[in-house]
Amino acid sequence: SRSTRRNACMYSIFRPWASIEFWLLEKSCATLIVPAFCLTTLIYFLLMSTASMAFASPRPVELHQSLNIAPVDAAAASREKVAALTLDACGGAFDEDLIQYLIAHRIPATIFATKRWIDRNARGVAMLIAHPDLFEIEDHGANHVPAVIGAGKRVYGILGQPDAAHLVSEVEGGARAIAAASGTAPRWYRGATAEYDAAAIDVIQSLGYKIAGFSLNADAGATLHRVAIVARLKASRSGDIIIAHMNKPNSDTAEGLAMGLAWMAAHGFRFVTLNAMTVHAIA
Repeated sequence: SRSTRRNACMYSIFRPWASIEFWLLEKSCATLIVPAFCLTTLIYFLLMSTASMAFASPRPVELHQSLNIAPVDAAAASREKVAALTLDACGGAFDEDLIQYLIAHRIPATIFATKRWIDRNARGVAMLIAHPDLFEIEDHGANHVPAVIGAGKRVYGILGQPDAAHLVSEVEGGARAIAAASGTAPRWYRGATAEYDAAAIDVIQSLGYKIAGFSLNADAGATLHRVAIVARLKASRSGDIIIAHMNKPNSDTAEGLAMGLAWMAAHGFRFVTLNAMTVHAIA
């Protein structure tokens, strides 16, 4: 029966441990008393602990950050708030409507572009470079591979880097593409999916880059309806670093951001790039 097979399986697993237990009990008769149930419990705990250590793997994490805002009095804080808009250009196309809106309304943004996006979107690159007072182009990697290290590691189903050398190639490949296109070397890096493991963070920082986090996800990878995007932006606080996307023109991101950013501007927000301020980690 199924029960008999299960019991036989459990017996085969614990038989070596049971033999040890009985040996210890025999040896202890003349010297000490070791209750069998205590020893069995100890063995079970050791087995479970070993299994946990063998299979546990720290999950990659998002880095949440906020702008460092100089202390101001309450009246000044209510009049002017500060936020940073960051836009990821992962791959795919160019959301020209969004960039045209930002240009028309003089809203600066920090752009995180991959080499893949740069290679495919010459018109978009030219438009960004033509407005250096508004847009700063930073590194999003060469091929949009997540910043996690280890064979088989994935984030949202996307395969990460097999080793540190491949991560270095991803970071530096994106940086070279940006420098070649814009004439300016990037200072910030944001990995694909914006999640990182500890080893990847060490590698990126050892290359001299600051890692760009965020505090407000405006469009959830360009998947949200414009109403949801507006609602998220209406919840903005001074110091927020906003993440959204500029590579999916068929999404609601351009319209949602236009409506939400207009609301923010009307409620006292001004916008800055990441290089205009310093940032700090938040929970």
